[in-house]
Amino acid sequence: MKFKGLLLGSAAALLAVGGAQAADLPVKAKAVEYVRICSLYGAGFYYIPGTDTCIKLGGYLRAEVALGTNSVYGISNGSPGGARNRLSNYYTWRAREDLNIDTRTATEYGVVRTFFDATFSWTSGSYQGTGSGFGGTAYSSTVAINSAGALVGTTINPTDGGTSGGSLGVYYAFIQFAGFTMGKAVSQFDAPWTNYPGNNIDSLVGGSGTVTGVNQFSYTADFGQGITASFSAEDRAAYYDAGNLNLSSVGAPGGPGAIAGLTLGAVGANAIGGTRSPNLVGMVRVDQAWGLFQASVAAHDNHVAYYGATEPTGHPGDKWGWAAQLALSIKNIPTGAGDVINIQAVYTDGATRYNFQNLAGSTYLMYGTSGTGAYGSVAAVTAPDTVFINGGQQETIKTWGFRGAYTHNWDAYWNTAIYGAYAQAQFGSGAKTFLCGATGVFTAVGGLTACNPDFNIGQVGIITRWTPVKNLTFSGEFNWTHVDQKYAGIVGAAANLAVAKPAAAYELKDQDSFTMLLRAQRNW
Repeated sequence: MKFKGLLLGSAAALLAVGGAQAADLPVKAKAVEYVRICSLYGAGFYYIPGTDTCIKLGGYLRAEVALGTNSVYGISNGSPGGARNRLSNYYTWRAREDLNIDTRTATEYGVVRTFFDATFSWTSGSYQGTGSGFGGTAYSSTVAINSAGALVGTTINPTDGGTSGGSLGVYYAFIQFAGFTMGKAVSQFDAPWTNYPGNNIDSLVGGSGTVTGVNQFSYTADFGQGITASFSAEDRAAYYDAGNLNLSSVGAPGGPGAIAGLTLGAVGANAIGGTRSPNLVGMVRVDQAWGLFQASVAAHDNHVAYYGATEPTGHPGDKWGWAAQLALSIKNIPTGAGDVINIQAVYTDGATRYNFQNLAGSTYLMYGTSGTGAYGSVAAVTAPDTVFINGGQQETIKTWGFRGAYTHNWDAYWNTAIYGAYAQAQFGSGAKTFLCGATGVFTAVGGLTACNPDFNIGQVGIITRWTPVKNLTFSGEFNWTHVDQKYAGIVGAAANLAVAKPAAAYELKDQDSFTMLLRAQRNW
């Protein structure tokens, strides 16, 4: 009886536990919600589960090496790339991953779109001289050099040991709604190809190119038949500031400041003030089967801080600059299917960055050899937005330029593009008189035989691309850039410690840059 009671009790306990577990189980499993294809906006979009928003992920992975430059990918300019000595890189290597996120939602007001694009890069480093008597160098991002080329401070980051470094770049982050674009996007002024009518090199002059985006609030009206017009207020600071230089900072005629101006391009202290007005941009575009035509205009406010270090020194009034650009693309030309010609021309007055775009810059410092018995040669020129002197008003720098490319498709796998660019910078009569007049600060420099701060930049190149399979492209590009400066003579310059140049006689002479880029890119 005891055994029977124990057995019955155990069975009752098991039934009770089993009943409790059965009561906890769902009657029916919830259906799994699978990701659905969204065909409203083209290939690659999917619905975010549980929403009516479509999303697309994209990007590329790029491996590339630039030869003959310290930039990926620009010309051999500045410090230390323009030194042309043992501090200059023979190669600069970079690996980059680009990620973009595109979301779109249909609403009663039209499509709401957000777009984000960022890059993750790892690039070879550069080294500059520290001025040490023992030949010391430091990683380039840690060296401070003043306008006269003298070392004023250096610290070496112990965590990198002077090695190359990784970087994050946020290119685009914007919202589009009912014709409005809000956030960081390509300028409405730019041609559709931004800096790249057919090239890979970033530092092409002859037009605007905010390939990394600019903060803006813009509205685009679509009139049908491929005709659109845009008006935009865009962030002035950084990308569009080529400089407001105080020429008075050069100092006494023929003095160290004047010599630095001729041999380092330091023609004045930069005195850019805080933001007051964004750049104002208007654009009209016609897109047709044959190609496109675009006309753009922009206004740029030049706002200077002070003549000196403190408020009582005073300041010049604001000076508005402007720019105008025309762009033309011709498709399906008789030379072959898919062949295209892209060209653009620009004029600026006090808005230099619309010609010498931010990835090209508008200051050139390049060293070379000399056949005149001087230690070496140098070209040192700059094109700010405006210049002024103490007690005076701003005078604008005028520039004009153009660039273009012709791309020919040999077959479905190979294409070649040839391209060229040109830009000219012209100082006003006031600046030329102050610098190069009869009593000018440059004129008094010993050995100077011709004085003119104007200069020209000419560029030509060729690139060939091979796409053996879809979305995988290998390319090789060669670029020649010529700096045509207008100074002449042999002047005694102070040492430029950052690039190990000694105090010596230097010939003021045109310079050239020859570079090459080898790239492999997988789009996804």
